[in-house]
Amino acid sequence: MSAHFSVSNAAEVDMRLGTWLDLLVTWNAKHDLTAARSEGELLDLMLADAYALSAHLPEGARVVDIGSGAGAPGLPLALIRPDLKVTLVEPLAKRVSFLRTVVGAVGRIDIQLHRGKAADVASSPTKWDIALSRATFSPAEWLACGKTLVDPDQGSIWVLLAREEPPVLEGVELRDTLTYEWPNQGRARRAVRYAPVKAA
Repeated sequence: MSAHFSVSNAAEVDMRLGTWLDLLVTWNAKHDLTAARSEGELLDLMLADAYALSAHLPEGARVVDIGSGAGAPGLPLALIRPDLKVTLVEPLAKRVSFLRTVVGAVGRIDIQLHRGKAADVASSPTKWDIALSRATFSPAEWLACGKTLVDPDQGSIWVLLAREEPPVLEGVELRDTLTYEWPNQGRARRAVRYAPVKAA
């Protein structure tokens, strides 16, 4: 599976990512938005998953990131891939305020912010092409939740794994496995893509 897209201005993408990370460091000093203890850990935690996924999402895809926290992986995906239409869902007010500040600072990206939980958007008639989440649920819980969020005909649920085995759930099937590393810490990671099984 491959995506066909181009980043028109890599320098502009780097500038926007830098703006986000600078704001994160500033806000984190007062609001405890991330547990990263070093610059390398922060870069891995915030960027590595998004960069790994960015080449594997279809052009123009509608993406929902549940439990966005300080933004990863949905916000950097929106910055790296400005063709994506990203919705960030986060229940905590201080994190939503931070995300709103970042979106205002970087500008010109197709991103929506929703304060709430997965259940709030799962009951919505809106369905997405791609569902993502990191560290909000166990892999099995996320797969079940993600299934309720995506278009049953063309949607995909990405599950991000460290040492866990890919979960199994009736009604979805594993389609792709992406292996990569968090570069600064050398941690092995996997992202596995599932798709709903169409009824016969």
